[in-house]
Amino acid sequence: MVSEGVWTDPDEIEGVVEVRMKRQERLEGSHPLQFYAVVWEAALRQQVGGPDVMRAQLHRILELAQLPNVRLQVLPFRAGGHACMAGAFSIVSFVEPEAVDVVHVDTIAATVWVEDEAESATYSSFFDRTARLSLAPKDSLRLIETISEDMH
Repeated sequence: MVSEGVWTDPDEIEGVVEVRMKRQERLEGSHPLQFYAVVWEAALRQQVGGPDVMRAQLHRILELAQLPNVRLQVLPFRAGGHACMAGAFSIVSFVEPEAVDVVHVDTIAATVWVEDEAESATYSSFFDRTARLSLAPKDSLRLIETISEDMH
């Protein structure tokens, strides 16, 4: 059960954490997924779970960003308005050339999967435009380190 954006049922929290940990495992190993993320600076600064939890999460992000199959960029506040202001989404691409990218969007009430080629291309365009406004990967890591050090 979700109430005002906060997980309230300990069993649900455990389930969400378990799924996310399994997803992270796919970034490592013999056939790791290629992962490219643009993260808004606000998501890195918004304290959830207190400063110790946030520092641990930021350090984990820094560890994962060192992997050769992971590209991470931070969209800084100074970028201002951008194409992805409506909310977060994930694009899943496949190695098969004929496969259409699938877009995953979580809303408050539902999970939406976009499988239409034209709509997927629109999301890809939004992602590309937002990535161009973002910090370079090395600068992104430096910003994450600074945010972690400043976490109180």
